[in-house]
Amino acid sequence: MPSMEAENSNISRAEEIKLLANAAFKAHKYSQAIALYSQAIELNSQNAVYWANRSFAHAKLEEYGSAIQDASKAIEVDPKYSKGYYRRGAAYLAMGKLKEALKDFQQVKKICPNDPDAAKKLKECEKAVMKLKFEEAIAVPESQRRSVADSIDFHSIDVEPQYSGARLEGDVITLDFVKKVMDDFKNQKCLHKRYAFQIVLQTRELLRALPSLVDINIPDGKHFTVCGDVHGQYYDLLNIFELNGLPSEDNPYLFNGDFVDRGSFSVEVILTLFAFKCMSPSAIYLARGNHESKSMNKIYGFEGEVRSKLSEIFVELFAEVFCWLPLAHVINEKVFVVHGGLFSVDGVKLSDIRAIDRFCEPPEEGLMCEVLWSDPQPHPGRGPSKRGVGLSFGGDVTKKFLQENNLDLVVRSHEVKDEGFEIEHDGKLITVFSAPNYCDQMGNKGAFIRFEAPDMKPNVVTFAAVPHPDVKPMAYANNFLRLFS
Repeated sequence: MPSMEAENSNISRAEEIKLLANAAFKAHKYSQAIALYSQAIELNSQNAVYWANRSFAHAKLEEYGSAIQDASKAIEVDPKYSKGYYRRGAAYLAMGKLKEALKDFQQVKKICPNDPDAAKKLKECEKAVMKLKFEEAIAVPESQRRSVADSIDFHSIDVEPQYSGARLEGDVITLDFVKKVMDDFKNQKCLHKRYAFQIVLQTRELLRALPSLVDINIPDGKHFTVCGDVHGQYYDLLNIFELNGLPSEDNPYLFNGDFVDRGSFSVEVILTLFAFKCMSPSAIYLARGNHESKSMNKIYGFEGEVRSKLSEIFVELFAEVFCWLPLAHVINEKVFVVHGGLFSVDGVKLSDIRAIDRFCEPPEEGLMCEVLWSDPQPHPGRGPSKRGVGLSFGGDVTKKFLQENNLDLVVRSHEVKDEGFEIEHDGKLITVFSAPNYCDQMGNKGAFIRFEAPDMKPNVVTFAAVPHPDVKPMAYANNFLRLFS
């Protein structure tokens, strides 16, 4: 057994390390903070504060599964430590698990009966759970649901003479129109609902015709650009086009999911990308991310933004169109591109992905869930996901999947990286993330990848964030979630 002196020395050293971890956290260096809190925990695992603080740092990196585990450990160490329940409740909330969150906030109120902040948050959580129950009660079963698109005739919507924004004669979306739309958006002007309906409905028709896995062929001597998450950062999207040119037949792009949420210009991002898709379907390819889903959009801002800038019917329309987004792309039979990652089982073939019936909200398990949610890990094998959804997979899993499908490379997005990208798994997997200074606080670069045929070697270009109008990230998010972030 360690002596009392050694134990006291460990306890005081752990406190010193905790202060360093707190400083890293304040500087938005969350991975560093996690490493330091972990050192403190190794020295003294019976301090609930360390577990709760590490839980908060995990939550900042959207590793909600790990945040819940650490908060649960804080509660185990000290069942009366209110912050443990608070951190776990906030992580459940971020995952859309409102009923579990409610139980934890009820516990916070029980421990701190006179805390007005605890009372306010519990009340908000109760309201959200009641709303959820009401929505579940009135929901129409999937089998009886009619497409909202069937009830919209954009041709019958008049454009008022005083409307000064982008106009279109006829039904063909032109480059001039898209440029005018982008310019109007840049100056924070709105697009007329008639044209917004036209763009979204025409995109719906194009996406419906596609398989769940789309093959892309790049002729020799031509190039192709893959972008990662944009997350409603419209001014950074404009900067990508400034650096790398507008999408066209000769300058095609793939945007690899998570176009919306968190950033407060998500409507501008999605309408711009969809407009390019309508203008020239082979100039831009779009993949579904985990944030192209109702549950995420309800929590992280897109739903509120659509209501504010467009209307309620667009909330339903976008939710439907997102279900038609393909799940994966293969470029020149060599490069496999998905938003999240690989699978919990070996032997998955491209034909299995192509066969996924994708027209639904993402399930909590199975191939579709894993494509959208999984992350690579540095060690071999598979492990639980830090996010609490999907899994973590090692380099051996990547290597085997590539070999079995005669592919060279996996490109995925889904995770913030300091440099905007990271090469892992012996060069067989690249993460690309295109939202620099994510949420106005992470300080990361953005990146995109250019491939040239026939060799298809990835050439990564990184870029810094550009200024945007003073609208904070999550400005349209569920008020309830903002209370906890």
